[in-house]
Amino acid sequence: MSSLRRGGVGENIDMVSCIWSDLLPFAAMVMVQFADIGAATISKAAMSKGVSSYVLVVYSNALGTIFLLPCFIFQKKVSLTLSVLGGQFLLGLIGGSSLLLAYNGVNYSSPTLASAMANLIPIFTFILAVIFRMEKLDLKRPSCQAKVLGSIVSVSGAFVVILYKGSVIFTPFNSPEQNFMMILQQSKWVLGGLMLVMVCLLNTIWGLLQTSFVRDCPSMVTVLFFYNFFVTIHCTIFSLIIERTRNAWIIKPDIEMVSIVFSAVFGSLFHVGVQTWCLHQKGPIFVAMFRPLGVAIAAVMVVIFLGDALHLGSWLLCCDVGTY
Repeated sequence: MSSLRRGGVGENIDMVSCIWSDLLPFAAMVMVQFADIGAATISKAAMSKGVSSYVLVVYSNALGTIFLLPCFIFQKKVSLTLSVLGGQFLLGLIGGSSLLLAYNGVNYSSPTLASAMANLIPIFTFILAVIFRMEKLDLKRPSCQAKVLGSIVSVSGAFVVILYKGSVIFTPFNSPEQNFMMILQQSKWVLGGLMLVMVCLLNTIWGLLQTSFVRDCPSMVTVLFFYNFFVTIHCTIFSLIIERTRNAWIIKPDIEMVSIVFSAVFGSLFHVGVQTWCLHQKGPIFVAMFRPLGVAIAAVMVVIFLGDALHLGSWLLCCDVGTY
């Protein structure tokens, strides 16, 4: 009897552990979407005040590296190999390029379009998996036909949204001056959208590479520290070449400082850390499936906090990719 009871208790513990192992990554990725859109919204507000996107990227990642430095120093000794450092150097180059494009893309468009474009990551993941023969392309299978058709429709829809915003669903202001400014910003919207497409492609490559690289290093702190360190170096070199105005590097203690600290904590640390952990636990497909949630979050935030107009195009892309 006692052995049966112990067996029942053991099964209950295993069941709870299994549920918890599935629930924790799910909850973590939902929180990542809120943190990601929050950082993009605050950064958009700061850039609207004249803050350079290059300065935001450099300072936020540098601050994130400083936050991680004590954890890296006082952790248990981990043997560093050339493959680990080389992998994080490559990821830092990809991630740094993605961040610079993302901040400029958001600056030229909106956080709503950025979150909508992020829904292309699952599609790019499928395309790259086929190219690198990680997944077989059998057009005789209905499921494979659906994936191919969904990829074509979704990518086409993304470019439609870039080239045509669509009608305004809701805007908190209806002045003629704002309508005129919205027309003038159409060219910036197209440029920002193209940048965000490149961001999606780079993020897809980053996720696939990080999934394999993180297996070679048992310490998550080491991975995060060197990734942020190399991102800071890459972005600093590039930003110093582009942003040569000395006053642009002077941060004011207002929305500029808030956006840097928020992006460092919830972008460089929380977002990258949780996403890397979920990539290791569940894989890139699991991480990519949470992207559609960001559209609804971004749409509410930009209307409430930034006063931007809500366009039909971004919602159409969300519904388009959501059917993939």
